[in-house]
Amino acid sequence: MKKIMLMVLAITMLMLPAAMSRAGSLRDYIAIVGSSTVYPFATVVAEKFGKTTEFKTPKIESTGSGGGLKLFSAKAGVKTPDITNASRRIKKSEFERCQKNGVREIVEIKIGYDGIVIANAKSAPRFKLSCRDLFLGLAREIPNPDGSLTVIENPYKTWHEVNPKLPPTKIRVLGPPPTSGTRDAFVELAMAGGARTFPWLRALKKKDKSKFKVIAHTIREDGAYVEAGENDNLIVQKLLADSESLGIFGFSYLDQNSDRIQGSLIDDVEPTFENIAAGKYPVSRPLFFYVKKAHIGLIPGIKGYLAEFTSEKAYGEDGYLSDRGLIPMPSSEREYYRKVATELKPILSPSDFREK
Repeated sequence: MKKIMLMVLAITMLMLPAAMSRAGSLRDYIAIVGSSTVYPFATVVAEKFGKTTEFKTPKIESTGSGGGLKLFSAKAGVKTPDITNASRRIKKSEFERCQKNGVREIVEIKIGYDGIVIANAKSAPRFKLSCRDLFLGLAREIPNPDGSLTVIENPYKTWHEVNPKLPPTKIRVLGPPPTSGTRDAFVELAMAGGARTFPWLRALKKKDKSKFKVIAHTIREDGAYVEAGENDNLIVQKLLADSESLGIFGFSYLDQNSDRIQGSLIDDVEPTFENIAAGKYPVSRPLFFYVKKAHIGLIPGIKGYLAEFTSEKAYGEDGYLSDRGLIPMPSSEREYYRKVATELKPILSPSDFREK
């Protein structure tokens, strides 16, 4: 018996370093990636959570919605993000990549709404644009001005050429890269919305969605649109340095810099908190984050972070996130996602999604 006990002790001692190594490899903080638009909201929640609980403040990296979902979907495990922020809903292809790579149970939390603004420095005249103007100014190919049902390479150099009511300012728009959810939403809402003002393109969308998408969603690459990265604060700084440029970013950045920059009217609607909340502003979208259910209980604090984010004091009508520019959801929607966060109800079927 003594010999057996010694053998068990020896085996235990041999296994202990490996067990300690595994335990030591577990993170003691929440790792979050994703949308630059959601980043400031998530940062505020993370700081509140870190200060008011025994858990460490979550670490957040702004990678863009597409970049975050790519990291999130790579695999499960403590070396991968626990949460990814997104300024658009997850795509069917991204959901399927998660399933393929072992990220089986994903919890979707909608946090509110945001408007995409087209802004410039207050030292310059304010623009009044339509979705049609934005499509004609920024699409790689536009409908042939001769009236034929064909497209030509975009010839316009100034906004006045796009629309005689606009100033003769050179078309120069600073915006996010293809990995950004803001860009996805901009081409879907603004540019495609402008394309649909042409009857033959509206008919094409019903007949051949892929061909319509090539025309309506493809941004020109001749210098009129400048990819300015995922840092929306950097776009704001560039607008202040170049008063003739326009910039594309989320409403919260306009709200935080309203003393220096101004939002263009889109289809005669001003980008204000009230207009976005009322659904009047044409370029607005929902915001989300996604959670790996398998990481809950493995990484400390995730359930508490979800509870903080979905509390009335955070994303409610008078919550601290609305002070930062988040447009709250209706109370019934807030209650629904609070319940999802509590029950950790995962997305079950890719049939819920459609490609943008």
